[in-house]
Amino acid sequence: MTKKYKSVIRPLYGIFLFIFLAAGTVLNAQDFGRKEKLNDDWYFNLGDIRYGGIENMDCSKWAVVDLPHDWTVKQNASPELASCTGYLPGGIAWYRKEIVIPATEKGNKVYIFFEGVYNNSEVFINGKWVGKRPNGYISFMYDLTSYIKWGEKNSIAVRVDHSNDADSR
Repeated sequence: MTKKYKSVIRPLYGIFLFIFLAAGTVLNAQDFGRKEKLNDDWYFNLGDIRYGGIENMDCSKWAVVDLPHDWTVKQNASPELASCTGYLPGGIAWYRKEIVIPATEKGNKVYIFFEGVYNNSEVFINGKWVGKRPNGYISFMYDLTSYIKWGEKNSIAVRVDHSNDADSR
């Protein structure tokens, strides 16, 4: 098995992210609308930031990563840490990205879908708190429609709190 596939099999600390635009009010399980993958070019900061979910933040000194992303595997293993985590530390980190939803999409619904965020994630859009998910092993989504600035930059911020790292990896 190649290294690329091994990293995908592990529980992820990163985010798979999609935006869904669903025309009208009727949703069909077979066709949820236009999907746009947003996994490339996220800003990443290992460590907590006070008010990290605010709308405008200078992230120019943050690392740029593609998702899925597992910050833990680049940390130093320690025998003092739990074996269930591979002896790797947890921590808190932030991910940020700006997107533009064209003004021509106004009237459609906009959802953000995460295949997994490990764990205790909080999601913000344009400085507004959208929700929190305590479990890292389940996909989830939020309706962003009421927060969107059509035809303008929209900032997405995701806080990941894996500071209680003595759990399964």
